[in-house]
Amino acid sequence: MSRIPERIHLAAPHMTGMEQFFIKEAFDTNWIAPLGPNVDGFENEVAEYVGVNHALALNSGTAAIHLALRVLDVGPGDVVFCPSLTFVASANPILYQGAEPVFIDSEPETWNMSPLALETALEDAVMVGRLPKAVIVVNLYGQSAKIEEIMELCAQYGVPVIEDAAESLGSSYKGRPSGSFGHFGIFSFNGNKIITTSGGGMLVSDDAEAMAYARHLSTQAKDPAPYYQHSEMGYNYRMSNIVAGIGRAQMKVLDKRVRQKRRIFKRYEHSLMDVPELFFQPEAKDSLHNRWLSTLLIDETCGLKPLDLVDALALENIEARPVWKPLHLQPLFEDCNYYPHTQAESISASLFEQGVCLPSGTAMTEKDQDRVIHAVRAYVGGAVEKKQAT
Repeated sequence: MSRIPERIHLAAPHMTGMEQFFIKEAFDTNWIAPLGPNVDGFENEVAEYVGVNHALALNSGTAAIHLALRVLDVGPGDVVFCPSLTFVASANPILYQGAEPVFIDSEPETWNMSPLALETALEDAVMVGRLPKAVIVVNLYGQSAKIEEIMELCAQYGVPVIEDAAESLGSSYKGRPSGSFGHFGIFSFNGNKIITTSGGGMLVSDDAEAMAYARHLSTQAKDPAPYYQHSEMGYNYRMSNIVAGIGRAQMKVLDKRVRQKRRIFKRYEHSLMDVPELFFQPEAKDSLHNRWLSTLLIDETCGLKPLDLVDALALENIEARPVWKPLHLQPLFEDCNYYPHTQAESISASLFEQGVCLPSGTAMTEKDQDRVIHAVRAYVGGAVEKKQAT
C-alpha cells in the first residue's frame, strides 16, 4: 500500500517561535481585553517600516479598505474605480457603502491596474460629470502596480488613491515601501500572507485627521461623553492585544520572509525555465517584488488550462490555485462597467485563462519544492506530448 505524500499547502503560516513571548506578556499583565501595549507596538512598528506617520491595527484588511472609503465619504450614488484582477475583498467594501464599482483592466508588465485603461475611464467620467470618489489600486501577488503613473493620473483629477497592499508588505517601488504611496495604504495579516496574525489588517496614512476619524469609527464611534453616546454609525473593527503580539513577532522576520519568498520563486524559475510552455510573472522595472505567491502562465497553444494543472497537482497532494477570477466576470458584479486595457484586449481575462499560483510557503523545504517542480514538469510535459501525438 503506497503512502500518501504529506500535503504541500499554497502558503501555510510560518511562526518564528517568538510569538509566545508577546502572547505570554499579554497574559502576564492581563492585557487580554481589546487594545493594549502590543497593539500600540505593532502599529508603531508597521508605520516605521512602511515610512508613514500613522497606522491603525484592525481585524482584517477588508475592514481597513472599508474605513478608508468611509473616511473619504463614499456613499450611495458614488463611483469607485477598482482593478478587476484582484480578490473580492478589494471591491466588497464599495458595496458596503452603497457605491458603484467600476472595474479597470490589468496591463501585461505588472499584471496590475492599467494606466491606459484608467486614463480612459477618468476621461469618460469627466464627460458624464461623475468622477470616482476614490481609486483603489492593488499590488497583486506582491508586485507593485505602476503606482507613480496611477498617482499622477489621479492627482490630475483630484481623486484620492487607496493602495491595497494586502499582498505586498515588504515590496517596494523605486526604493519606497509598498503601501506608502496612496492617501491610505492597506495591509492584511491573514493566515496565508507573508506575515500573519492569524487574521488582521492595518490602515496606514500620513493624514493625521483622517486617521483619527478612522480610529473613532473603528471602535463603535463613541462620542467623547461620560456615558455611551453615539452620533453616527461605527464598527467593531479593532485588532486584539493578543493577536497584535503575534504580529510583533512576525515583523521581526519580515525581511527574512521576503528573501525566502524570492528564493523560492527563483528556484521555480530556474528549474522550469526550459519548459517553453511556462512563463512566470515578471518583476517590474525599479521594483522589488516580495513574491508572496509564485505565479506563472501556461501557454494557451499547448492545450492546457490552469485547472488542469491545479487538478493534477491535487492528485499529488499539492495545493495550487488559478489566479484570481476577474471581478468583472463575477456574477456579483455582472452589471458593473469595465474598462479593458485596449479595445482589442482584456489582459485580466487572459491572465485568468492562463495563470496558476504555485505553493510558496516560507516553511517549505527544498524537498517540498522539488516535488512541486517534478509534478509540474511531468504533467505539462505529458500533456504536450499527448497533444503532439494526436
